[in-house]
Amino acid sequence: MAPRSPWTRLRLAAVGMAAALVWTVGARADVLHATYRVSLIGLPIGAVNLSADLTPTSYSIVGEAKVTGLAKLFANAHGASAGQGAIIHGHVSPATFATIAADSHMTRTIRMALAGNTVTGIDISPPFEDKRDRVPLGPGDTRGVVDPVGAVILPAPTSGPLLSPAACDRKIPIFDGYTRFDITLTYVGERAVSAKGYDGPVVVCAARYVPISGHRRDRPATKFMADNKDLEVWLAPIASDHVLFPFRVSVRTMIGTTVVEAQEFRLDEK
Repeated sequence: MAPRSPWTRLRLAAVGMAAALVWTVGARADVLHATYRVSLIGLPIGAVNLSADLTPTSYSIVGEAKVTGLAKLFANAHGASAGQGAIIHGHVSPATFATIAADSHMTRTIRMALAGNTVTGIDISPPFEDKRDRVPLGPGDTRGVVDPVGAVILPAPTSGPLLSPAACDRKIPIFDGYTRFDITLTYVGERAVSAKGYDGPVVVCAARYVPISGHRRDRPATKFMADNKDLEVWLAPIASDHVLFPFRVSVRTMIGTTVVEAQEFRLDEK
């Protein structure tokens, strides 16, 4: 039997986590199937496929991303991520996070374990090089955090409508294994959207990136993103699980605006 690729192992691990989680809670689960188109200045450059097992008290997500079209001529990159955890009193509490990213030069994997929103273990292979301008992690930078996968699950407001200013007005503290940053969201309004599997409203949030530690302070891209006011996230409601999930993300970059937008956003009951 041929050995499984890292991508297959990551996908199977995520499926196993989802099955174990649903068996443990003994509750009905929804499965979100989402396919996103990635474009740069209007030109398609990539695709993201995502599957999320959701209950009102848990989540398990696996996603894959790849460069497509003409962009493959310049960078044949692809990656996959998986994560699972609980939703407790309106807050995401991750348990595990894993990601693998590869291009023509290197493949890197990151695995992280968390408990009570505190990182309990990290493995990065190969490790990142030490750089003189990298801001060192502070003693509290791995506590009170969520991982990048857990960050896409936003519990809805505990009272009132799912789509309201309260859906946006929050700060998401993220640690990805080597950098610590906040994403702050503020309410802009609501829109109607349409994709395969979903026609309905979304709440529009303006977003800001706030670097805290682990980043390289002298990199032009870091400074650009910290000053960037052209970031926006559209969140679609999943009422049965009382959560919000990204439908569209747009970010102005140093070479143009990148948009990640759902082409399919389908919810099935498991």
